[in-house]
This record gives sequence, C-alpha cells and structure tokens, in this order.
Amino acid sequence: MSETSPVAPLAVRERFLTDPDLGAGNFLDHALRHNPNPDLPLVYTHSTDPRGQVQLRGHSLRDLEALRDQYARWYHANGVRVGDPVAVVVRDGLQPIIHFLALSALGAIAALVNDAMPVATAKRYLDHVGVVGVVADDQRRLAAEYRPGQARPRFLVWSGEVRGHDPESGSLPEGYPFQHGPDDIVALIHSSGTTGTPKSTMVAHRQFWVGKESRMVRFPAEDYDRLLSLMPHTHAGGLSYLLTTVLLGLPTLTMSDWRRAAVEPVMAAFQPTMVASFPRTFVQLATGEAPTAAAAKVHTWFNTGDSAHHGHIRKLVRLGTRPSGLIQPWLLPQGAPDSQGLPGSRFIDGLGSSEMGMALFGQVHTPESERDDRAIGAPVAVVEKAAVLDDAGDELPDGEVGNLAVRTPSRTPGYWNDSELTATFELNGYWLTGDVARRTADGRFYHLDRTVDVIHTGAGPVYTLQLEEVVIAECDGWVLDASVVGVQDATGPVPIAVAQTIVDIEPTEALEQANKALSTAGLATLRALVLLDAGEDFPLGPTGKVLKRHLRTRFAALFTSGVDGARVAVADNSQPLRSRRNR
Repeated sequence: MSETSPVAPLAVRERFLTDPDLGAGNFLDHALRHNPNPDLPLVYTHSTDPRGQVQLRGHSLRDLEALRDQYARWYHANGVRVGDPVAVVVRDGLQPIIHFLALSALGAIAALVNDAMPVATAKRYLDHVGVVGVVADDQRRLAAEYRPGQARPRFLVWSGEVRGHDPESGSLPEGYPFQHGPDDIVALIHSSGTTGTPKSTMVAHRQFWVGKESRMVRFPAEDYDRLLSLMPHTHAGGLSYLLTTVLLGLPTLTMSDWRRAAVEPVMAAFQPTMVASFPRTFVQLATGEAPTAAAAKVHTWFNTGDSAHHGHIRKLVRLGTRPSGLIQPWLLPQGAPDSQGLPGSRFIDGLGSSEMGMALFGQVHTPESERDDRAIGAPVAVVEKAAVLDDAGDELPDGEVGNLAVRTPSRTPGYWNDSELTATFELNGYWLTGDVARRTADGRFYHLDRTVDVIHTGAGPVYTLQLEEVVIAECDGWVLDASVVGVQDATGPVPIAVAQTIVDIEPTEALEQANKALSTAGLATLRALVLLDAGEDFPLGPTGKVLKRHLRTRFAALFTSGVDGARVAVADNSQPLRSRRNR
C-alpha cells in the first residue's frame, strides 16, 4: 500500500484475522496500533457551501481518537461508569459513531437511537432500556415527554454540549480505554419498529466481530477504493461498516441523509467505488435518469437488512465499471484497476439483521446475471447451519416453505431486559430470523416474506415479497416502489398493493398490468391496487423500512367504507375490473 494511502497493509489485515482480543469495543485502538498511516484522512464528512458546492472533510484515525477522548471526558465527568446504558439520539452520520466509541472506551453501553423515531416511541423505548442519561440533538422534545414527578434519567442534554466540551477539561478513568471481555455488551440497537415498539438488540464485544474477520482480506480495499456509507449509523449495519473500514483503513464517507437529492451531489464529489445502504436509497437511485456521473467509479453496491428487489438492482448494475478478471464473488483482484474494465457494476444483496450480527446470506448480481426472484444465495462461512423449520422446530425438506433459522456465533446474546422475548426467537438450538424462506437441493435459499406479513387467505398463504418482486420488475414503466399487504374483504384476508408511481396512470390500467404479470408468474393476483399521489411516501420506520402494519390499518376498510382520497382499482371474481376514487 502507498505511504499516501490510509489503507492498512495486507500483513496488518491478516493480523486482525486472528487477534483474540479484537472486537466491537476496541477496534479503533487496534487500528491506531497497527495502521502505519494514522494521520491520513480516513473517515469523511461533508457540507454544502453558500454556492451550493459540496465540501469534503477528512478525519484521520488520530482525529477520531481525539474526538472519542473529548466526548469520553464529558461522559465521565457526568457520572457515566462501566455498564451504564446511555441513550444517544443524534442525527445519523459520523456523530453516533463518535459517541459509541467514547462510551465503549469507558466500558459503558451506547443505546443508539435513530432521531427519526417518534418522540413518544423513543421515550417508551428508553424507559424500557433504563438509560442513566440521554444526549440528543433535540433534548427538549424528549424532556417534554416526562411528566412532573416521573423518574427521569440523571441527565438529558443537548448534543452540542458534548461536541463543545473542552478537550482538555476533565479526566479519564484509570485503565482507559476499557478492556472488554468477549461477552461484554457494548451497544443496544433498536429494531425498525415494523411490528410495534422497537426491540432492543444487544451487541456484544466479540460476538459482533465474529464473522467479519474474513472481510480483512476479502473486502475490496485497494488504494483507489472509497466507500460511501448511507447506512443509518445508529443501526448495526452502519456500525458494522465503520468497524470494517476503520480496520481496513478504507476511506469512507458517512451521510445522514439517504434521499437521492442529497446523495447524488455528494457521490459526484466523493466518487466512491463502493456504496453501502439499505434498500431505501437504492430505490431512489434506480428511479428516473440514471446517476451516471455520480456512479462513474462504482464497482460494487452493498445492500443489507431486507433483501432488495430485482427491478431496482438491474438498473444499478448498469452503472459504473468493474475491474475485469474477478476471482471470487466477494473479492476484487489486487493492484490497480484494469483500464479495460467491464462495463457495469456488482450488487451484493445481503439478508441480515441486528439480531444476526451481520448479513448471513449473500447473492451477487451483475449485468450478466440471470433473473432469480427472491434468491438470497447460500449462508456465509460463519453460519454453522441454516435451515427452514416448521413451527415445532423440525427441519423441513428442500422446497418446502417455513421459518428461516440459523445457528451462528454472530447472533445477538438477546434482547435487553427481555429474556422472555429472547426465548421466543430461539427454537431447537436455532435463532429464528423472523423470515419465511425455502431452500433448494443445492443449498440456496429464497426469501419469501417476513413472518408477520404473510397473508393467510382461504386459498392458502400469500407471500407479499414475491408479489412485490413481480410488480416492481414487470411494471417499471409506471411503478417506483410497491408494498403488498393483506386486508379483509367479504371472503377473508386478500392481497392489495400500495404503489408509488413515477408517471400518471389510471388505477384500472395499472391493476390490469400488475395482475397480468402476477398470473404469468403463477402467483396470486391482487384484489386491489392503491396508487399514491405524487409526493406521497410510504410510512417508514426510523431505519427506512416500510411500516406495513400502518398500511394494513390505513386500508383496513377499503372494501367496506373506502378510504378518503385514495386512487383505487378493485378486482373480484364476479364483477369486471373497476376503478374509483374512494371518498
């Protein structure tokens, strides 16, 4: 590696592979100790000047250490001690990571909270966790949720107080930074809240690192590589990518805004070779005119959380350039990029969650890939066994649909303050991922739905993600994104789709196209289609996932009293297709 590049030499990365003390609680210290270029810019933030130009600012490993210690001095001065859970409710980007580094260096536990979480929900969540203090970008909204006389955290302060703390003021405890044991809890990560009040997933020091070791030699990290991280950095995905890139010394820009209008100009300025995100950003980047200039150097897109849809993936892999001579699906050849590179890029679609500890399944897509709806590939090496189980915990034969389950040391120790909830996800020695899947004879898995979203119709179960896959891919002339949910009609639960459109189309015509595509694919057809008006978004959780429970509630009366203002087409077996705007 070059002396002007922060990328860690291969020998350093190989050392991280087998270091028994390395984990989520001390990865910065290991990077500082072994990277020969700790003063070179590594983690980038951005701002926009008065002329509208994007300005980039790089932070070295030494800069990250100084910020960590500054924040840790404030926390220590305010009584934070080993094992204390502290809430961090700040805007996504680099700031949540700095707070995490400071709290873990004190042996405390960062309860990272996405600032998009509704304030009443956040208050309930933090009461459940039992935080000793709260640092927030808008502490007044949270403070207003506490009634007079109600127990409050010891401190509830504006995040600017920590950022503005005199870096020379206050002391650090003896033994700083804290030396974690393998099972020490270092963070609490909340779920998206798609099924209600968010769950609090525990992240342990060693558990969160297990499975990521191979990234030290398999993750693309050449002198020319640059990663744009659009993950929510209050989420396990954001923390996972920063842990990886800090150890690799891979230049990374973190963003708090995932919308295309904000992302595209930053991409154009930073010129990343890799982009990591949840599906939410990829949906927007795949819509409208292709971001050709911004994605000119992209060779790999990384998706995690929910698996992405083919209709969006196929548009993104047409962008960018790949070095030719790929050896392994996850590995780029060593050395400079090939001037005769292949047109287009790779999309690595991972299925994972905070509970799984990382993406445990991965499917690689290129412009040459054949379409294979809902394929998530084979489990990664850290998975001891993946299976499809029935409700009793028995393994189902290949081809049958059931509960996706894994045995892996990367799984969470459980849910904070909720052993009963933890037990509901454990079955016959497996961790239930909350997904419905099937496995083929060659060991590949297909992700069909979330267990809570399956529609149990009179004709049998309908898997909503399968229907979404076809509608998005086959109706891309008018659909931006679609979400399928079950609502009740006179016969029982039936599937309806709620779609965001990119052009004006009559609901009846849209439903005809969608149902024709579904029939051709051999899937259940839609009982109704709702078109969202321009500018109307899906209800999203704090991590950007569609809240299907909100859609089910909103359209629960669709077939009885209708829904005010909704553009709807309805089909049934006895009457011709009809369109109406419910009032």
